[in-house]
Amino acid sequence: MTKVLNLYGGWPGHYPYAMADWARGLFAELDFTVEETQDIFRLDADLTGYDLIVLGWNNALTTEDLSDAQEQRLLDAVAAGTGVAAWHGAGAAFRASLKYHFLLGGDFIEHPAGEAYPQPYTVTITDTGHPVTAGVSDFKVASEQYYMHVNPNNHVLAETRFTGEHLPWLEGHTSPVAWVRDWGEGRVFYHSIGHTPDDLADPNIRRLTKQGLAYAARRST
Repeated sequence: MTKVLNLYGGWPGHYPYAMADWARGLFAELDFTVEETQDIFRLDADLTGYDLIVLGWNNALTTEDLSDAQEQRLLDAVAAGTGVAAWHGAGAAFRASLKYHFLLGGDFIEHPAGEAYPQPYTVTITDTGHPVTAGVSDFKVASEQYYMHVNPNNHVLAETRFTGEHLPWLEGHTSPVAWVRDWGEGRVFYHSIGHTPDDLADPNIRRLTKQGLAYAARRST
């Protein structure tokens, strides 16, 4: 039995309730036992009993933070083997919490085409031999194209390339879209797709996310 805490909610612009409904389908396919919460103060409790924490939380302001106690509870749980899986808005959540972004492995910086603009772009799988990307092909997206600042020690699984249409000096530059990383005994998985539920309709994104959830969950399970 894989025990999961699914924390979702926050800023409504990222459709957290529709996203949570989408994720429930993946949890069911994976036979996860899931506790759902929209209470950020759940992170004040001992989290080590969970095999995976899914972060579907969204913030809107750069001043939003986790308390010192919440940071430590989360970091301690992952170091002890609890996994973390997250997507899109989680990279822009708790912007003032440096430890949270240290754990996650990255930080949303900008969408050069503008907020909520359906920018067409391609996601290229850079490691086709990883368990998270098994059977996942390159795919196209028309949504927010995230420019991320990332930990140089992440294991990058997929990336996107910018055209320079909106910021000419970014032409040809790339930004990671999906990665995994270790934190103590735990694993972290993140991808930057998912501004709206429609973004997640592609079977490649569904497979990437499902396999990322399975990979990040506590290894003993």
